[in-house]
Amino acid sequence: MDSALQTPMYFFLSQLSFMDMCQVLVIVPQTAVHLVTQKKTITLFQCAAQIFFMLNIGGAECLLLAIMSYDRYVAICRPLQYPVLMRKRFCLFMSAGAWVTPFPYALIKAIYLLLLSYCGSNVMNHFFCEFPILVKLSCSDTSFFEKVSLFLGGNLFLLFPFSVIVASYVSILLQIMKAHRLAERSHKALDTCLSHLCVVTIFYGSAILRHVNPSSSYPGEQVQIFSALCTIATSTVNPFIYSLRNRDVLAALGKLFRKRKVLK
Repeated sequence: MDSALQTPMYFFLSQLSFMDMCQVLVIVPQTAVHLVTQKKTITLFQCAAQIFFMLNIGGAECLLLAIMSYDRYVAICRPLQYPVLMRKRFCLFMSAGAWVTPFPYALIKAIYLLLLSYCGSNVMNHFFCEFPILVKLSCSDTSFFEKVSLFLGGNLFLLFPFSVIVASYVSILLQIMKAHRLAERSHKALDTCLSHLCVVTIFYGSAILRHVNPSSSYPGEQVQIFSALCTIATSTVNPFIYSLRNRDVLAALGKLFRKRKVLK
């Protein structure tokens, strides 16, 4: 709503905010219903749907964080070309790519869960559905599919985005070391880099701890803690890191509240 925030950086930040909100809405309402009603059951289809949305949103967030690091790289290392390189159409294209790319991966894993045979215990020691935990309840042989999906998911949504982020920040660091003076715009861009690094550290740190190591190596409580860090905690912390410590966002909020007060 504020003209000062109509920039690529804040466009991507709005996408991140929407992803965080969706991630929380996929998990928290169902968990809250279970806690209130004490009826802690969920159908297989509902479980697969929850896993689909979580994988889609989580994969999109991984790619978006890489896109945001590229945006910071262009802003600091190539400021004169920033309006051309980060034009509106290209930003929309990258944002759409972040949303669409995880879709087939998430859909295949969700459908695969529906096709498995389940026997024995159907109790999950968890507060929401996750692919590795649901697979352990199946009596089908899932070893090959798990290895393939771990390889594809790990490379596409962890290794590739993380490599882009590292390359972007190495370039930014080298640019800062070479430059004697930074323009005011670069100073502001550098400040947002710190926020982005905080989000990346929390998100990828918890994701790597949760998904790289097999679930069986952790007690149930630790699995739940890492899952909460990956999903609910990062989504809750992001607004504080990115928005509530950002002067431009606070100024826009103040302007909006003053305008509403005058209208009343």
